[in-house]
Amino acid sequence: MIIVPHIQNKKYAVLGLGKSGLATAASLRQSGAQVFVWDDKEASRAEAEKSGYALCDFTTADVSEFEALLLSPGIPHTYPAPHPAVVCFRAAQVPIIGDIELLFRACPDATYIGITGTNGKSTTTALIGHILQQAGRKVQVGGNLGTPVLSFEALDKDGIYVLELSSYQLELIEHNLLNVVLLLNITADHLSRHGGMSGYVAAKKRIIRAEAPQTLILGVDEAETAALVHEASTNPQVKLVPLSVKKDMPIGIEAKAGALKINGQKILDLESLPHLPGAHNAQNIGAAFAACRAVGLQDGEIIRGLTTFPGLAHRQQCIAEINGIRFINDSKATNADAAEKALLCYKDIYWIIGGRPKEGGLQGLEHYVARIRCAFIIGTEATDDFSAWCAANNVPYIISGTLDKAVAAAADQAVRDNIKDAVVLLSPACASWDQFASFEARGDQFTACVRTLSKGDLCRH
Repeated sequence: MIIVPHIQNKKYAVLGLGKSGLATAASLRQSGAQVFVWDDKEASRAEAEKSGYALCDFTTADVSEFEALLLSPGIPHTYPAPHPAVVCFRAAQVPIIGDIELLFRACPDATYIGITGTNGKSTTTALIGHILQQAGRKVQVGGNLGTPVLSFEALDKDGIYVLELSSYQLELIEHNLLNVVLLLNITADHLSRHGGMSGYVAAKKRIIRAEAPQTLILGVDEAETAALVHEASTNPQVKLVPLSVKKDMPIGIEAKAGALKINGQKILDLESLPHLPGAHNAQNIGAAFAACRAVGLQDGEIIRGLTTFPGLAHRQQCIAEINGIRFINDSKATNADAAEKALLCYKDIYWIIGGRPKEGGLQGLEHYVARIRCAFIIGTEATDDFSAWCAANNVPYIISGTLDKAVAAAADQAVRDNIKDAVVLLSPACASWDQFASFEARGDQFTACVRTLSKGDLCRH
């Protein structure tokens, strides 16, 4: 656990008691602060009170005495409307920060690698962490992915923190201590939370608000990120490393046509890494390679780490292959852009989609309809829009309703069609919240459903 210096007996407020909020409260309490907490859910407040935390409704209390409000990233502070407690703290001119800021204050001498982007940041974060661990470096990996940062071990100048950073977290950082930053891509997402695309881009750009020399690995394949090249290249604090999976890059990283090249020199055959398929993973590999080079690893060390990376659950995770039918868990694909990455990787797809749709629905995926043998729609919130999209694009579809029915129907249809290398793909292009608490819970149920199938169930007709 991280111990934050110089906060003994000072009053801190924690709003939001999810995983990161509870870790923040625990770190503050262990550091000797007076900690007051609140959550809009009564059950969460009750659990916190059982753990000895003092509850405080910040909307009715005098908040001017607090040193800071530690805000959980999921709680809105600007758009679509600030949480009422945030309004109170702002009126009292009390700083509003997140757990990443406290980590920076507690461990200023460590090396920090920060990763953001609309898609791919979780895999890239895990990949970098794995390579560094395999190379024997002292490393902690988490943030938006997995472990809350204040649950980390404290690291000094010989340690490296690898942090996945969401746009929400970036907005809550006051001081940017990131030594190596990766901005992989920007496509439309969370627009209501940021007041539109310009607000979302501005939040992502906070990762390159350099206060010290910083290596920036920048994906340049979208207009929104390409527009940052000039700004970054003219900043004397920033060493720019452009990254593309579409363009020739005589200077920078190129990951296309089956090869990883750095400054025009081939470094790695991407086909030697079949567990990381597709152009999106080529970008992840290139980004991870550049980041690990930036903190001093040799190419051989990086390649050894890449070859032993097991992949991430819920990101194109092959659950099973039964009688030639592969079952792929891509539950993390919560928008159309993420689902596109999976559609590019497979042919003859039995596609399970649906949930709580993001803005734009399935728009932009029309180019891949020839790959889709049938779609199986789950949930209720996206059913009308997704069935209309399928009908308009001549994609056969079945409204399954629940995930267990969708898996069974997709498997049965794949058997009946008797196509070699068929893929049952959960890549929902939706948030999970209509039926599941998280994309992890959705992926776990998919896995459980697949596990119940047997070779006998999938005998070819």
